[in-house]
Amino acid sequence: MGRLADGRAVFVPYTLPGERALVRLVEEKRGHARGELVELLQAAPQRISPRCPHFGLCGGCHYQHIPYEAQLAYKKDILRDQLERIGGLKNPPISTAIGSPLAFNYRNYVQFHLSAEGRLGFQAARQNQVIPIIECHLPEAALNQVWPLFDFEPVPGVDRVGLRLGADEDILLVLEGSEPEPIEFSVEELDISAVQLGPGGALVLAGSEALRMEVLGRSFQVSAGSFFQVNTAMAEAMVNHLLELLPVLKTSTLLDVYSGVGLFSAFFADRVERLVAIEVEPSACQDYVVNLDEFDNVELYEAPAEVVLGSVDFHPDAIIVDPPRAGLEGAALDGLLRQHPKWLAYVSCDPATLARDVRRLAAGGYELVQVMPFDLFPQTYHVETISLFEKSN
Repeated sequence: MGRLADGRAVFVPYTLPGERALVRLVEEKRGHARGELVELLQAAPQRISPRCPHFGLCGGCHYQHIPYEAQLAYKKDILRDQLERIGGLKNPPISTAIGSPLAFNYRNYVQFHLSAEGRLGFQAARQNQVIPIIECHLPEAALNQVWPLFDFEPVPGVDRVGLRLGADEDILLVLEGSEPEPIEFSVEELDISAVQLGPGGALVLAGSEALRMEVLGRSFQVSAGSFFQVNTAMAEAMVNHLLELLPVLKTSTLLDVYSGVGLFSAFFADRVERLVAIEVEPSACQDYVVNLDEFDNVELYEAPAEVVLGSVDFHPDAIIVDPPRAGLEGAALDGLLRQHPKWLAYVSCDPATLARDVRRLAAGGYELVQVMPFDLFPQTYHVETISLFEKSN
């Protein structure tokens, strides 16, 4: 980050503090500006050579030029800045970030875009185009053995290709786009499953529609259209942290809002008297029913969070909320406050929307007790957090 003559901060990707660089301004706003690196004039001592030849062109990675321990420190600084500047907090209670055991080859799921020529790639860092790639250092090794074997031709109506690795080393190929009819596509030689997601829902082209994922020895069914954490080791760390963090009893009522396939519910169900989950995605709800089938104290509402929270009184002792990157929609947060839980655990993947919601929760009488960063996405600027809030008396 640099500064203009008028004091405004200039954010420049792929640079480090203390470096001198020639920069082209690409966006100016009242409080800050964004720049594009043209030429690095003087490198910082800590700069390292990126592992990937596509770094700086492909938009998938942002930090390969930074040693991993420094990445963790930068992410904590970004989190603190957002909580102070947007959240209005002084000295926010941020714990030391929990790093990923693997800085590379940690993703159990990877999603490619298709170029106009049918080649697999990622969105360009600076342009709205697909950069074809020949290697990627983020997927797990088993996925990296498979995706280079694909030889796609341009497929009208299909623009994204996903690959997920299951606990049994099986692989699910997911083709996404606007094509409603089944695509002619063969994976017989690769012995993998394939599913097409489009306007008509999920069409199984080969094998199974779902994989078995495993977290802390527990199995989860995850369908092609369902979300699951891409870093399994860090998902385990998050579950363990929540189990230690959230003070629930055998007599407690717990709400799991944006529950997904039941990752958190599965570990809390036998610790509380009543567990209520809320999820809107049909495929995730179907998986949730399978994954929580053994428990008779669990209820699932398949509906938008704001609708359920705003219309049903659950009298919960605690709530876990894990919204999408956009954070809590206004009506959802209003409904959450309406439930008056003593404790709230907020799982976030965006420091800016977390900070915005921190301010709104504070206005509703909730004090931020702790923020724990989890690095689910090494080599990128993304950071996951679990924040604990307590209702003020």
